[in-house]
Amino acid sequence: MNQKCFKFKKLISVFALVAFCLCFPLSAIASSEQAIFAGGCFWCLEHDLESLKGITSVESGYSGGDLPNPTYRNHAGHQEVVEVTYESNKISFDKLLRGYWRNIDPFDSRGQFCDRGESYKPAIFFMNENQLYEAEVSLEKAAIELSVEKGEIGVGIYPAKTFWVAEDYHQDFAKNNKIKYNFYRKSCGRDKRLDNVWGKNSRTTKEWQS
Repeated sequence: MNQKCFKFKKLISVFALVAFCLCFPLSAIASSEQAIFAGGCFWCLEHDLESLKGITSVESGYSGGDLPNPTYRNHAGHQEVVEVTYESNKISFDKLLRGYWRNIDPFDSRGQFCDRGESYKPAIFFMNENQLYEAEVSLEKAAIELSVEKGEIGVGIYPAKTFWVAEDYHQDFAKNNKIKYNFYRKSCGRDKRLDNVWGKNSRTTKEWQS
């Protein structure tokens, strides 16, 4: 009797496992991916991207250079970046890219908005061949939407390097320092410029326009 009971319980467990796999395929479970973007001040880009559905987390940091353990005071060769962790079954990389492009000034290769210099240059750092392909396609589609030649776009596409997380006080800066953040963002002219460049698609993830 005990042996029959054991076999029955084992059979139930197998059926339960099969049912779980059918309802929740592995592609839907193990779908967490990462992306790294530079788009001027990381406070702003972090705030803009973390509001998208499917985003698990956005961390501000430094990347693109070779200096180990960079800090806000010394990150020579690096850019201010954000590392985005997202669920690819909820938001595609293509859609994430649209959210990135429409939150930056794609024509400014020397900085972003009021922030100038190497630290603020816009860039997409790809982690694999698929991200490289989609980043290049997104650049072409952005140029078409803006009715310009690809050569007029100032956003670089580079292989990802080590991401170094920034100091704690930079994380969630927009949430933790609302007055200072809002003053900075407005005085920097970020939203005004985004509206001038992208029009009604500014700060959205709408499908590319042609």
